[in-house]
Amino acid sequence: MGLFLVVGLIVAILGVVLLAQSGSRRALGVLLLLLGLAVAFLSQSFVVVPAGNVGVVFNALRGVQPVVLGEGFHIVLPGIQSVILYEARLKEVTLEAQGTNRSGDAINARSKEGLDISVDVTVQYRIRAQDAAKLHQQLGPRYLETLIIPQIRSRVRDAVGQFNAAELISTQRAQLEASVNQGLKTALQDNFIQLESVLLREIRIPQSVAKVIEEKQTAEQQVQIAQNKKRQAEIDAQKVVVEAKGLRDAAILRAEGEAQAIRLRGEALKVSPEVIQLTVAEKLAPGINTVMLPATGNFLLDLRSLQQAGQQAR
Repeated sequence: MGLFLVVGLIVAILGVVLLAQSGSRRALGVLLLLLGLAVAFLSQSFVVVPAGNVGVVFNALRGVQPVVLGEGFHIVLPGIQSVILYEARLKEVTLEAQGTNRSGDAINARSKEGLDISVDVTVQYRIRAQDAAKLHQQLGPRYLETLIIPQIRSRVRDAVGQFNAAELISTQRAQLEASVNQGLKTALQDNFIQLESVLLREIRIPQSVAKVIEEKQTAEQQVQIAQNKKRQAEIDAQKVVVEAKGLRDAAILRAEGEAQAIRLRGEALKVSPEVIQLTVAEKLAPGINTVMLPATGNFLLDLRSLQQAGQQAR
């Protein structure tokens, strides 16, 4: 459209130059002037919305129009209607301590115990295309500076104040991110902007505090190691006790078995006393069949008969 406008103006200027001359050139100048003005006028009567953008129509007589123009070619009324383009693609803004981003520096906040905390954060967002006319009417093209950045700073500060410094750099980082996301999502949604994600890039605490926290964590790890060793020692002691009980029970069972065997042998001896004599004879010599007893005994022992009697008793 800008090219057609330039061409129209050039043709119109050329026509004005020819008007200053006489004869047929003067008539040609009138024709070129009218043609140039027509081209310039028509160049302002259509607009092309690029890909990933939407167009908001402003009518000089009726104000912002509620209908948003999508991608492609559109016809407007020159001099009465103008189109303001808004990018509807995913966008992001980063607040960090160092960098060239025009959004500013890192966010400085205070933790629950009052310590200074510095946070680098990236927020991804996009405008709601169907509400671009309302966004333009209420906030305008500078919605990043007037709405998004102040809301990011406010929500991050509020969320950081809910946690201790040690929690922010260890266990509660995800909770901090979720808290910022929830608060910021509501604030942007009410202003026709869709929040996509909140990314906490870095959380910095004072070096002195970080050192104390590190020493505390080291001490806690050492205590944990000591507790683990103590539990392992208790487990080993329990194993020893169990093994001792097992040996004791085995000894008791063995003793009970031996006692039972002795008892049964005693009962057998009561039933067949000749077994005692056989046992004595066997101990003397396995090859002796007859034993001479002292004169006071006045009898002989027949070992063969005793062996047969013993076998029958068994």
